[in-house]
Amino acid sequence: MNNNFKVIVVDIGTGKSSLEYFDSRREWLGGSGLAAGLFSHFGLPDEDAFHPDQPLILAIGPLTGYFPLMSKTVLGFMSPYNNQYSESHAGGRSALSLKFAGYDALVIRGRAKKPVCIGLGSREVRIQDVHFLQGMDIFKTGKKLRNLKPANPGHRSILRIGPAGENLVRFACINVDTYRHFGRMGGGAAMGAKNLKGIILSGDSHLDLDADIRKEYTQVYNDIYSTIVQSGAMRKYHDLGTPENIIPLNELQALPWRNLQSTYDPDVEGISGEKFGKDLLLRQVACAGCPVGCIHIGLLRERFAEEHEYIYRQVSYDYEPIFGVGTMLGVKTGPGVLTLLEDVEKTGLDAISAGVALAWATEALQKKIITRDLTLADLQFGDVQSYREGLAHLTQQPNEFYRTLALGTMKAAEKFGGEDFACVLGQEMAGYATGENYFVSQALGFRHSHLDTGAYGLDQEKDSRNLDKSIKYMQDQEDYRILMCSMVGCLFARKAYPKNNILRALNSLGYEYNESELDECVEKIKYHRWALKFKTGFRPEDIKIPSRYQEVTTWKGRIDADYMHNLKQEYQKVLQDMARKHREKSGEAP
Repeated sequence: MNNNFKVIVVDIGTGKSSLEYFDSRREWLGGSGLAAGLFSHFGLPDEDAFHPDQPLILAIGPLTGYFPLMSKTVLGFMSPYNNQYSESHAGGRSALSLKFAGYDALVIRGRAKKPVCIGLGSREVRIQDVHFLQGMDIFKTGKKLRNLKPANPGHRSILRIGPAGENLVRFACINVDTYRHFGRMGGGAAMGAKNLKGIILSGDSHLDLDADIRKEYTQVYNDIYSTIVQSGAMRKYHDLGTPENIIPLNELQALPWRNLQSTYDPDVEGISGEKFGKDLLLRQVACAGCPVGCIHIGLLRERFAEEHEYIYRQVSYDYEPIFGVGTMLGVKTGPGVLTLLEDVEKTGLDAISAGVALAWATEALQKKIITRDLTLADLQFGDVQSYREGLAHLTQQPNEFYRTLALGTMKAAEKFGGEDFACVLGQEMAGYATGENYFVSQALGFRHSHLDTGAYGLDQEKDSRNLDKSIKYMQDQEDYRILMCSMVGCLFARKAYPKNNILRALNSLGYEYNESELDECVEKIKYHRWALKFKTGFRPEDIKIPSRYQEVTTWKGRIDADYMHNLKQEYQKVLQDMARKHREKSGEAP
């Protein structure tokens, strides 16, 4: 097995591409580690996110294509949202398509003069003029791009942006194969700034496996596969999917409603996983290389005439999007949620950030901090039509208010007022009002994601307000998740991939790690990622947790503001110490 990563570098400004063999697989592992290493090599940490030569990096892992649920791709990039190095992760077919094209990573640099699409396969790199797609929504763009590369649809992955990305909304997403997304931190705007409308990855090659390792590999594969499909560990993800969490979190008083003015609503049933499953679920589909099928597609029926005339559309839904355009906006019907989700999909907005942004705007309008002359719509909690108008305005930015809101909710709150109830924890919050540990974790997390440490789970344990326990939990979880995201595995599969199974899987492919060596790799990657984040401007002491989070009441009672403050201070010290040690070891100036 080649010890170096095979990386294709495409410059869409010059129209040139090159093949590079980058560093040691044993050093960077893949995925998150590889993306960070490549950004150190190609990135411009002192330049703006929209600098033409800032790289967009798509990276996969050593287990991609060989093991089930190793189906994610990592996008490493300078985030337009906060101008810091960040990551976003997506499923679909992108990982296997890149693997079967023969590459470990794709690095995109430069800025095209007109909208272009990159076509990448094992034997070709094409940069095609697609100016005729400018302004086109996600769905129409997908159809057009499929016609550009009609062969081998099952081995092909199509990434594209909509008008939100073209208009540089800082939380625009990248759509992957219709139902998956690079959804957080503004990857869509990073593509838009490059005039890159789409990417077509063609998996037109094959994988080789040495004969002398096939027996061990087959045994390890079967063990992991049986855990996934027979143990019941993944059952919920296929059955109701992540929306199964809606009612339990509501009962725990941990589900954000109406811009986090409440954590419980008695009328939750209309948007529960059970309601969607019974009345709206059309089918379940899976990412390539996944036997589970957690992607739930809802059927949206919309009447378009006085007579009973309807059109039907298929809209994917998950827990987080239901929170973003459902509970956060006070929308309590499944069709209402699907209607807003389809609008989000068409325009290419991140569903979470868009929902949180409009929730803040609604409360600001109610409190008369802003006026209808600014919102251009009568935003009201529960009013689907007003939010459809709001999403359109957020995408097109017809006035100064929406141009500012498109930079991020806190940017708008700082300019127009209402910072105390802007639900931002590094970026717009995810759907967990579980308590202090989660709030601090997302605020200071590497990706400002609920998935950085999974601290929403810690909040639900006994003795959760314990500084030493919480810091250790978050550090241990971050280490494991860095390992999993360097593979690059779906985090739903954590029970199937404890560290020991990951070690077995790697060794079955001939990588020959022991546990301490793997731990050393993870530690190096963790330190390196944080060093990049600090180098590109991250200052944990500057992150504020708005006062709205001190007003939250859960099943445990009122949030403990003193504990939350102390935890933030201690976590800051951990991160600052890590960055300092990395600088000392690497010889960098403070």
